[in-house]
Amino acid sequence: MKYIVAGVLAAAGALLLAAARPAASSRAPITTPELESRLLAAIDGTQSLRYVVAAQERVEGRYLPMRSTVKLTLTPLRIYLKNQQGAEALYVAGQNGGDAWVYPGTFPYLTLSLDPRGSLMLRNQHHSLLQIGFGLIASLLRTSEPAFVRSFRAAGDTVVGGRPCHVLRSSYPAFRYIAYRAGAGETTASVATKLNCGEYRILERNKLAVNTKLAAGQVIQVPNAYGSRTVVLVDERTFLPAGVAVYDERGLYEKYDFSNVVANQPIPATEFSKDFPGYKF
Repeated sequence: MKYIVAGVLAAAGALLLAAARPAASSRAPITTPELESRLLAAIDGTQSLRYVVAAQERVEGRYLPMRSTVKLTLTPLRIYLKNQQGAEALYVAGQNGGDAWVYPGTFPYLTLSLDPRGSLMLRNQHHSLLQIGFGLIASLLRTSEPAFVRSFRAAGDTVVGGRPCHVLRSSYPAFRYIAYRAGAGETTASVATKLNCGEYRILERNKLAVNTKLAAGQVIQVPNAYGSRTVVLVDERTFLPAGVAVYDERGLYEKYDFSNVVANQPIPATEFSKDFPGYKF
């Protein structure tokens, strides 16, 4: 079941901006430091979100599209998601023993309690339910690889879906897989967090299961950055992300487009209850 969060296919060689037209402006172009600073400030200042995400992720050589409606709060962490196939997921920090409630939307139509970081919920997707939102985009600019961070540049303006947007683009031709020797107690998930490279790529490259415990000294292949090319669209009014596309040596890796974004408007706690009207848990 897909959750994330965000179409064009790499096989067709299309870019994130293919459907966008240039935006006319008499203002001086925004600088890279200002754009990055305002983007990060907007993400850091967001405590609640409602949005729709159109996601496209490459899984085992195929692109799996999914459109989902999301609402979340960060303090406390509460997440509700419903995808186009009718599947629903609800996670509330401190409840249900740390598991998410999941209504799969298919037979036998039973509500399940699943580990949001477990293999069942991460099957055929790049990110866990707990990674939903704009945190991934912020992490791209705060990675432990300084050369990758320095590769981002403000690249003009565009209009997407009627919204004027700034374009933040990274070109990182040094992207490649490198050998990594695991330390004691490390897992594929902890290595991905440490290197900010995404666990899915580690699993795919090394043919490992989700959150595999690594033996001390075990050598695995990991990417040295998040992507070879990255395009982030930043809403000119809110400075929140309107979309992100990431490419690697094989083409488009993942793409997320955000619409109907409503930030920092209180969401009643009842909307994060299993019994909220309209939910099928």
